[in-house]
Amino acid sequence: MVKAIYNDMLKALESVNGCLLTPKETAKLEAVLWYKGHLNASMLAKPVSVMCELAGITRTSACDADFLMVEETGAGADFPFSGEKMALVLTLYRAQDFDDAKKVANTILNYQGKGHSLSLHSQSIERAEVLGLEMPVCRVIVNQAHCFATGGSFDNGLPFSLSMGCGTWGGNVTDENVHYRHFMNVTKVVQTIPSREVSVEDIFADYHRRYLS
Repeated sequence: MVKAIYNDMLKALESVNGCLLTPKETAKLEAVLWYKGHLNASMLAKPVSVMCELAGITRTSACDADFLMVEETGAGADFPFSGEKMALVLTLYRAQDFDDAKKVANTILNYQGKGHSLSLHSQSIERAEVLGLEMPVCRVIVNQAHCFATGGSFDNGLPFSLSMGCGTWGGNVTDENVHYRHFMNVTKVVQTIPSREVSVEDIFADYHRRYLS
């Protein structure tokens, strides 16, 4: 979140029953959410009350929350909350502005998630276009609930799926939402058609005009 609206956004998240953990509570949660460098299976997709019990977090507002929040400043193996958690934990970053937020997001993506997706809540369509052009993701989710929208929606045009291709960024064969058509065998009967061969001049005309003329 950008600095200018960070506190307001935090209040909004708390108003829907999110709870920001203290640094001490965050350390307790980290100690049990990861076990020997891997996500702890007993913590995955569990209610917040269960996570708090396993982590030894006793604060009532945390145990009764619908989701937990932790503040982070870095990304990578030394900052496990910057990666995938498979749990009701939202990691918060404070960015100076939109450009700084891009840098933060790019660092996180390069650690875990390159090619997958990112989301933007903004009234500026230009910012969404910038993300599409500059960020290494196959989906930019604009003003939608990210976790649902990436898997397809009636009002965003993405195919319904639980598997989101990450393209070559993520070492995948496709950048699409993997859906039913990817599992269908389609036979193509191919005959010759009038040639639509492109000439060398067509391919390099813009380059020649810009740099060689």
